[in-house]
Amino acid sequence: MRIGVTMFTTDLAMPVPALARAAEERGFASLYVPEHTHIPISRRTPPPAGQAELPEEYKRTLDPLVALSFAAAVTERLLVGTGILLVAQRDPIVTAKAIATLDRLSGGRAVIGIGFGWNVEEIENHGVPYGSRRAVTRDHMLAMRALWRDEVASFDGFEASWSWPKPISAPPVYVGGAAGPKLFAHVAEYADGWMPIGGKGIKAALPALREACEKAGRPMAKVIPFGTLLTREKLDYYARLGVEEVVAALPSASSGEVLAKLDEYARLI
Repeated sequence: MRIGVTMFTTDLAMPVPALARAAEERGFASLYVPEHTHIPISRRTPPPAGQAELPEEYKRTLDPLVALSFAAAVTERLLVGTGILLVAQRDPIVTAKAIATLDRLSGGRAVIGIGFGWNVEEIENHGVPYGSRRAVTRDHMLAMRALWRDEVASFDGFEASWSWPKPISAPPVYVGGAAGPKLFAHVAEYADGWMPIGGKGIKAALPALREACEKAGRPMAKVIPFGTLLTREKLDYYARLGVEEVVAALPSASSGEVLAKLDEYARLI
């Protein structure tokens, strides 16, 4: 089983190049970083995990694709991924080119974890009604896949166009979020797998995910427990479910605190 890590990369946390090098040196397979374009101060939307206050790192998150380019530049094998990219908030043409460039320059190491978003005002500031974010995400992903795949690509919203570079191979796309028929329909249609945030409820959800994939006439999607606090017991449990990759959560903190957690997780590799 491969073990990756994820951290809220910010201007105050351990620098991305140092984190990437440390992860690769310790045998981790992947590094994922999240996205928030901005956080409106109104706080109409409560924090996602029920906290009394929104954690500081949400306000300070680096751009994920720029951050991952620095991670890729100082490593040779480490997969560099978004976890998660807020696709509905992004222009698909520009984002497709940025991801293809990252994949090309990294030697095919880009991985794209995507999500629909939870912060109502953040999404609406991008001109996307909150209730439309899933449909917009789907449209943007299908457009991006066309731009990565086709020599002359077209989709609703843009005319037949050239767009290079193409990725070395289409970056795998994983959809993050809680289990359910709507999410699994998205996974089955245009993604390679599911990223259950925190890793809970996987066993109970697998039959529904398998059914959605069979209905779409495609192989079973991969499952990557994401942002979990890793233990040997969890690894053994995920292995019994056939999970091939687990992504462990790191604190958004100073180098000393992050390296201590990396060393703790490295003993499980």
